[in-house]
Amino acid sequence: MVRRLASVIPNYLEIAWWGLASPRWVESEPLVVYQGVVLRDGRVALAVREDLRGWELPGGKGKPGESAESALKRELKEEIGLDVSVERHVGDYVRTGFRPHTARVYTCRVTGGRLRPSDETPVVRWFDVEQIPTTLFPWYRTPLADALDPTGDPRQRHEHQGLGSIWAGLTIDLRMRVSEDTAGLPQPLRIQQGSHQGSHPRSQQKKKGPSA
Repeated sequence: MVRRLASVIPNYLEIAWWGLASPRWVESEPLVVYQGVVLRDGRVALAVREDLRGWELPGGKGKPGESAESALKRELKEEIGLDVSVERHVGDYVRTGFRPHTARVYTCRVTGGRLRPSDETPVVRWFDVEQIPTTLFPWYRTPLADALDPTGDPRQRHEHQGLGSIWAGLTIDLRMRVSEDTAGLPQPLRIQQGSHQGSHPRSQQKKKGPSA
């Protein structure tokens, strides 16, 4: 944990450059990323990146001349180890403010491979779609909800990532670092000690013998 916290300031400086300076002074073209909502048996695959720690949809940028489908398949294989079939274009999420970009989101079906971490995404996991971690970065909640709603055409949504988004991201990142990436996970149902069948009053009454 100490090592993770020690890396916070260099990471945040790099993210600040990437989110504020690079899009305005360095990059010549708007950023487009391809992200997959990978579904299997009522579960969705989520990942945690090395730099800003929090659960998110896996994916990344395309290479020159690469189609959206090819880029997404390659990124998912590299990041989380899964071969997929790209099923449906969920929508385009055009974001302004911090790190302007367009996230092009697709639903995907697993065709092979095995879910595993990578250098870019050191933590990966399947989650029940009804039990998404609270440490999912908030800008992924709308695309995920849209992906789970099969009705309608691809969405076109515009979002501004201001101070609220930055603060939410930093808060989640710190929670994840302090907790060794366990913050916000769905909690299993805990059975209290002694809460077995024989402890129920009716069970005890049935076990009683006849009165003397």
